[in-house]
Amino acid sequence: MNKEIMIGNHKINEDSPTFVIAEMSANHLMDFDRAVAIMQAAKDAGADAIKIQTYTPDTITLDCDDPCFQITQGTIWDGTTLHKLYETAYTPWEWQPKLKKIAEEMGLVFFSSPFDLTSIDFLEEMEVPVYKVASFEINDIPFIRKIARTGKPIIMSTGIAYLADIELALRTCKEEGNENVILLKCTSAYPAPYEDINLKTIPSMKEVFDCVVGLSDHTMGCAVAGAGVALGAKVVEKHLTLRRADGGADAAFSMEPEEFKEMVDHIRMIEKAVGKVTYDLTPKQKKSREHSRSLFVAQDMKAGDVFTPENLRSVRPSCGLHTRYYEELLGKRITRDARLGTPMDWSLVDFTEKEQQ
Repeated sequence: MNKEIMIGNHKINEDSPTFVIAEMSANHLMDFDRAVAIMQAAKDAGADAIKIQTYTPDTITLDCDDPCFQITQGTIWDGTTLHKLYETAYTPWEWQPKLKKIAEEMGLVFFSSPFDLTSIDFLEEMEVPVYKVASFEINDIPFIRKIARTGKPIIMSTGIAYLADIELALRTCKEEGNENVILLKCTSAYPAPYEDINLKTIPSMKEVFDCVVGLSDHTMGCAVAGAGVALGAKVVEKHLTLRRADGGADAAFSMEPEEFKEMVDHIRMIEKAVGKVTYDLTPKQKKSREHSRSLFVAQDMKAGDVFTPENLRSVRPSCGLHTRYYEELLGKRITRDARLGTPMDWSLVDFTEKEQQ
């Protein structure tokens, strides 16, 4: 897989800033103006991109009340059917070209998760710069194959995927000549419990699949996103709403604008702190090293006095001889008078007595 991927004017690689995605999902509550307000909030909070979802209830599932279409997995949506849930959650297709234009005027990358072949065609007409494959579509191979054929970058969530599912999805992309794939560590629970996140998978995923990796985070708060960045996530995706109290299918695990901004601010600080692998000292560290320890005369001494643990000590600062010479100097005689606080120097050490012996 490629190690450097362009999304719009954003370069994503090992050394790039984290690409932060605000997921609108169902939080528009079927109100176009609210959708625009969420995009503006994303921009103000420091997001790089806004992501929506492109489906209708009939393109993503069947209008059927049979038991297998009931939501009974212990989610916040239990008690209804898939079709009824998606009737409240989908983003009207007629909005999407307008939203894209507005988002791009704001300076945001605008893209979507399609959920069937017709939605890919629709998004191709819109000329989206990147595609998102949602966790639950990672095993839809004809769907992934069609996305790969567009040649656009692909961001792929792995929330319900076994290792074999990820391997098959990536192999499908490679077969179509598309190696611009970013894998997102994801836990498909809403909200996701912290103990189920397993962020250690991020560096493993990077090594195993030799690709750019990121995090699709459904936990509450920004701690997990920040930790993900520290472990190598180059993309972070989080749901954004105006206020959780406004309700909606995804409100319970979405961030509010102030929280999203705090997350972005933390990510940017963490990026600075992660830095690079180095054992060099910064100029400030080199200056601080002046207060490291070294050997000093710790009592007033006369020429010929013997160095002992009482009159020779390792103390701060670093003006004297290195502490590694402490045992070597004990028992030696001082060559001249020296006051307490004199930095040790080889000129103070009489080696002639040893030579005569």
